Amino acid sequence: MFVEVVEPGLATTVQDLGRTGAYNVGIPPSGALDQRSARIANLLVGNPETAALLEAPYLAPKLSFDGPAVVAVTGASAQVLVNGEERPSWSAVRVDAGDVLSLGFVTAGARVYIAVAGGIDVPAVLGSRSTYVLGGLGGHDGRALVAGDRLPVGEAGGVPAGDQLLRTLPERYLPTWSREVDLRVVLGLYDYRLSAHSRDLLVESDWRLTPVADRTGFRYQGPQLDFIEREQPFGAGSDPSNIVDAGYPIGSIQVPSGSEPIVLHRDAVSGGGYAQIGTVISVDLDLVGQCAPGTVTRLVPVTLDDALKARAQARENLDEVRAVLAD
Repeated sequence: MFVEVVEPGLATTVQDLGRTGAYNVGIPPSGALDQRSARIANLLVGNPETAALLEAPYLAPKLSFDGPAVVAVTGASAQVLVNGEERPSWSAVRVDAGDVLSLGFVTAGARVYIAVAGGIDVPAVLGSRSTYVLGGLGGHDGRALVAGDRLPVGEAGGVPAGDQLLRTLPERYLPTWSREVDLRVVLGLYDYRLSAHSRDLLVESDWRLTPVADRTGFRYQGPQLDFIEREQPFGAGSDPSNIVDAGYPIGSIQVPSGSEPIVLHRDAVSGGGYAQIGTVISVDLDLVGQCAPGTVTRLVPVTLDDALKARAQARENLDEVRAVLAD
């Protein structure tokens, strides 16, 4: 079976949970920016959580199906329509051959995820079907979708007849998207390069997400931060925010020249010469991916133990979702 792209949306790509093992040679993990929403979309349609699906920021694609299928839309809030008739999000919905799935404008959050039972069956590259557009790697021809693309769908377990609504995630597990968010951050490795005043500003200020917010990084506006003057090390740039090149963890925060902090996300480069003054904890990266421009953001310092505890809680929540959807 194929899914045909009638309208591509803004920058729709094929993603899964990402590729591992190549970041050390400069190939980022890619994969869904909101991993929880992607996992749940796949669970709803009966796929393995690692199956490939579509990620669509802000403006979703219009899709048609050449056979019966089960689909689910999760992530950002948007009206889900099949042939113009509303269907629930965070639900498994049956569609028939010739049906057209479309979405309204995103009203909260930033990215929707569209899963099809069987998964989007593009070739795996380095162990993943995720698209890395900047490198032309993976996904559908290594690029965002365009009108007329035909996406193969893998084998599924059959499409139940009867009701169009097959399964819904209970409301208590639904996320809420806000225009004001707190991101938990472990400070370091180079926060000592900031002046004491700027270190306070970093965690006490409101930062506003700019329109420069994509799969590579999210740039924020706020007060100017000052780095401590130092003697330029061999191999580092002249600006005080420069360091001798180092590896960048996903979620790390750099502030070139002290203006506009950038949170690196899943398509980011693996290293460079900007000081990393902190790292957004892994479970909050989903939230970063759902922030739209203009979102007021506070950076809340936490310890590494706090980060590990938050990750354990997120895993427990996902275990509950798995159990609920397995019934």
